[in-house]
Amino acid sequence: MKIYTRNGDKGQTRIIGKQILYKSDPRVEAYGEVDELNSWVGYTRSLVNDKTAELANELEEIQQLLFDCGTDLATPKDDERHDFIFNQEKPNAWLEEKIDKYTAAVPAVKKFILPGGTQLASALHNARTITRRAERHIVALMKEEAINEDVLAFINRLSDYFFAAARYANYLEGQEDVLYRNSRDVFR
Repeated sequence: MKIYTRNGDKGQTRIIGKQILYKSDPRVEAYGEVDELNSWVGYTRSLVNDKTAELANELEEIQQLLFDCGTDLATPKDDERHDFIFNQEKPNAWLEEKIDKYTAAVPAVKKFILPGGTQLASALHNARTITRRAERHIVALMKEEAINEDVLAFINRLSDYFFAAARYANYLEGQEDVLYRNSRDVFR
């Protein structure tokens, strides 16, 4: 099987349902951002060590879920041959459970923190910002076409997860978060 189609040579790609779009199309931008996020999560997973091992399986599960999200973003809602596959109910409940667990474990903060710390925590903070960028592209697509809104809800919650997981990774490795010096209290 050849992995090239030559459609890309003309700036185009084929989405689910056989429709051909330009690579600058909001749909392609949206699932492309999710693909980039998925790749970054894979890299982030490679930074897990003995102290942070509990995060490895979670990150792999997130990659699986991101593939589902990308599939739905590449599927037009009116495609008669393909249904959306992603449902956010269980994944969002799972993410919220992890967010609550990690937030309870780390020292409380009322101010903004600087992204960083250990290599893993820094990569998780970067995952948060990539997630937010993907979210903006998904919203841009949603403004033009109907999408599986469960994908948007999951992506929104996922950025919160990455923030909590980054703080937790720092905590597990004994690295304190650095507060933004000019921050007023923003968290209750």
